[in-house]
Amino acid sequence: MTETHTSDESINVAELGEILLGQWAETRKLARELAALPDVHKIEGLTHFEHRERAFGQLKLLVDAKAVHRAFPKRLGGSEDHGGNVAGFEELVTADPSLQIKAGVQWGLFGAAVMHLGSQEHQDKWLPGIMSLEIPGSFAMTETGHGSDVASIATTATYDEATEEFVIHTPFRAAWKDYIGNAAIDGLAAVVFAQLVTKGVNHGVHAFYVQLRDPQTHEFMPGVGGEDDGIKGGLNGIDNGRLHFDQVRVPRTNLLNRYGNVDAEGNYSSPIASPGRRFFTMIGTLVQGRVSLDGAAVAASKVALKIAIQYASERRQFNASSDTEEEVLLDYQRHQRRLFSRLATTYAASFAHEQLLKKFDDVFSGAHDTDEDRQDLETLAAALKSLSTWHALDTLQETREACGGSGFLIENRFASLRADLDIYATFEGDNTILLQLVAKRLLADYAKEFRNVDFGVLARFAFNQAADVAVNKTGLRQVAQFVADTGSVQRSAIALKDEESQRALLTERVEAMVAEVGNALKDAAKLPQAKAAAIFNQHQDELVEAARAHAELLQWEAFTEGLTKVSDPQTKEVLTWVRDLFGLGLIEKHLSWYLMNGRLSMQRARTVGDYINRLLTKIRPHALDLVDAFGYGQEHLRAPIASGAEKLRQDEAADYFRKQRASGSAPIDEKILLLKQKQASKKR
Repeated sequence: MTETHTSDESINVAELGEILLGQWAETRKLARELAALPDVHKIEGLTHFEHRERAFGQLKLLVDAKAVHRAFPKRLGGSEDHGGNVAGFEELVTADPSLQIKAGVQWGLFGAAVMHLGSQEHQDKWLPGIMSLEIPGSFAMTETGHGSDVASIATTATYDEATEEFVIHTPFRAAWKDYIGNAAIDGLAAVVFAQLVTKGVNHGVHAFYVQLRDPQTHEFMPGVGGEDDGIKGGLNGIDNGRLHFDQVRVPRTNLLNRYGNVDAEGNYSSPIASPGRRFFTMIGTLVQGRVSLDGAAVAASKVALKIAIQYASERRQFNASSDTEEEVLLDYQRHQRRLFSRLATTYAASFAHEQLLKKFDDVFSGAHDTDEDRQDLETLAAALKSLSTWHALDTLQETREACGGSGFLIENRFASLRADLDIYATFEGDNTILLQLVAKRLLADYAKEFRNVDFGVLARFAFNQAADVAVNKTGLRQVAQFVADTGSVQRSAIALKDEESQRALLTERVEAMVAEVGNALKDAAKLPQAKAAAIFNQHQDELVEAARAHAELLQWEAFTEGLTKVSDPQTKEVLTWVRDLFGLGLIEKHLSWYLMNGRLSMQRARTVGDYINRLLTKIRPHALDLVDAFGYGQEHLRAPIASGAEKLRQDEAADYFRKQRASGSAPIDEKILLLKQKQASKKR
């Protein structure tokens, strides 16, 4: 156990807070003011019917506050501020995740699909009603039988030249649209994704605007049917449901035709010739869902850590170093390990999210909108969304446990947030599938490096790879490290905490893993489909791990870049310790890989844990400042254990026992009495 530390120099919380707010600081502040209002807060204990009704009413509050129009065209009352829109939206998670996701369905999915996949005529026709909530809508992509594999959905939209209509049809039960927000009750219309068929040719997945219910009676339109998904593991303020279509006819002009059009005669045309590229371009326009989930997961992690660290700085348990005073939880090394390591990861995820948000805004504002920019955005969003949503769930669980029984009470938010965010790991793309997408991009980039090089270059690369393996696996690198450190633990620690050493270790791991998988798969394309698939499947786990390592490196690099924005020396020093804790935590987590692949000597490997523990001691005096910099007040936390009530209880208890001891009326502890008797007997 470490002792309580005090610090003569504190970090500049205000400066750090502004840095964390990022480029859209003012928008975030406005969104937090909105999220602080009791009218938008989650009320625990409601039935799912009551929660749904409340969440729909809260959407109207967002409309009145003009909190949902930022991304839409200026001519329709928006501000075309794509980054600011997501920055504000993700802050709603502190009010009620159901509200955040329901708003995301209405404006981030349904509205965004009309805006990004439709023409200006479509926008002018439907967006005003979508923006005002006059047209509550759904985003009908996922099917019971196909989740992440959108390209294989079975719903069809077949063009009928005689009537100039598309016929929307779900041919079997697995083709029903499922888990669709706003489908069970509120949705009047939907953007429905279906295989576009005209003149006997399937042109792949396209989006169609479909009326679901009669605006007057709220009954399903002819041919449209559905079911309520019922109570879920979380997010019960959203009316998720199933939709099915039996030969539902919609006008030809209801095809959202920015990337693919059908004329009156049934002729298909597209500005993108390649069907594959067309599909990924269309799906890529809807990437903001992943971007916003990344940010919301980071925000939820910040709230959980603020609650848990505040509580741990006040809650006392066991009197290990004193006969009269109990220890503050945050002074125990293991408690620091479980909370500070996740605090460091949250800082890394926060800086990485800001970079993702800027990339998103650059693409959608048109500032940097090439094919490569869009591919980079999609890859970055897939990588970071996966890590941050998993991290949020891990953080909520660990902080819950760190607060004991108090953490399990719904009033202290952990259990409720954990339930609501559980689905974040699998919607807008299952995390494991998303990491496969990242891995494929890494492999493509790896292959591209050698696509147009001569044999001499390839030979040199192969020689260097072989030499690298020889150096690492024969132990020469380990010997070199040991000689450089001369057996000194202190020198080993210095080498590990060095920024370039951390970068090299994290980068080398990604490069080595990608190269190893790339070499294993390099001939798969020449094999028959079944054999190629079998080889890919044999290396699937390695692919996912390589992508995860890449995402971790992205977070570390973002954190390191974030340090350059800090001007206050003390703040920068403390934040560097936090960055080192994140970096060394990654190295410790993957220590077996570094040892098996000869990247670290045993001497340096042994020092990783010790140095992490030293960092915990350094960070301890600044822990409250680091979570205060997140900028969330009591109106966002809404957790009694983080309100100062615990300190009052502890102070009251300590005062009681002090007075009891001072009065001489305190009963004698049996152990002390026995000790005195034993000492007295020895004197006889």
